[in-house]
Amino acid sequence: MRILSGIQPSGRLHVGNYFGMMQPSIELQDQGEAFYFIADYHSLTTVKDPIQLRDNVRDVAIDFMACGLDPDKAVFFKQSDVPEVTELSWLLSTVTPMGFLNRCHSFKDKTDRGLEATHGLFAYPVLMAADILIYDSNIVPVGDDQKQHLEVTRDIAIKFNNLYGEVFVVPEPKIRKEKAKVPGVDGQKMSKSYGNIIEIFGTEKQTKKKIMSIVTDSTPVEDPKDPEESIIIDLFKLVSSDKNIDAMRSDFKSGGFGYGDFKKRLFSEFWDYFQPMREKRDQLSKDLDYVDKVLKKGAEKARSAASSTLIKARQACGID
Repeated sequence: MRILSGIQPSGRLHVGNYFGMMQPSIELQDQGEAFYFIADYHSLTTVKDPIQLRDNVRDVAIDFMACGLDPDKAVFFKQSDVPEVTELSWLLSTVTPMGFLNRCHSFKDKTDRGLEATHGLFAYPVLMAADILIYDSNIVPVGDDQKQHLEVTRDIAIKFNNLYGEVFVVPEPKIRKEKAKVPGVDGQKMSKSYGNIIEIFGTEKQTKKKIMSIVTDSTPVEDPKDPEESIIIDLFKLVSSDKNIDAMRSDFKSGGFGYGDFKKRLFSEFWDYFQPMREKRDQLSKDLDYVDKVLKKGAEKARSAASSTLIKARQACGID
């Protein structure tokens, strides 16, 4: 079973990235042949500063390994180090009906938020399909926001196979758990686009400031509070023990505790949870040659798998 997942280097990684994509991917690296890539081609739709992009790619590589990605278990590489994927994207685009892309809500969502309506942004699902299909991926972990893109990938693969023969494996989705929906400090889904993130590896001062800025209501300290409607509880559940979660729920309901107290507890648990990862990140940051070698070795393995699929696709189309 081959598992594929990717993450964009569009900025510093945050808690939503970790619990939404990284932690599930790290768990899956023991369950199959895992291919994980840094989607720098995709990030060009939003990141226009080349220096920033290079820095982001390096940071994502360090962060992912610090959080538990094991390069001895998973093939870890940069998307752009496998140029076969862009050629396959063109082959797929020649059989992709416009209707497949017109129905994708992601394009409208992003342009509504102010992103330029480029061809790259519109054709994003085709490149994503190439990412998936070129490695004969069986399983693709996705959140609800990307489920539609995977459906498009399946449709494209089936259409190509019907036209040219059985070239591609049709992948199956693996919907991520509910905790993938991590709230930001304003209650919306945590996203760099909304400016509501808590960075995984921010400084202690930055992290505490972010957590203390979580939006709450005006319930007085002495009054009971509803734990089911609290961003603080939602985030606390991600990083704390069942015992501590139950205690915080009880204190919410009993009254006598202010939101500031609960935020301080959240910060303490958050800081302790990511402490081992911060230590690992410090080690990796001092050995950048190792990080680069991991990505290079991963790219070699990825290109080997990609080239055989591309050859099949080219031959099926009549390009020899």
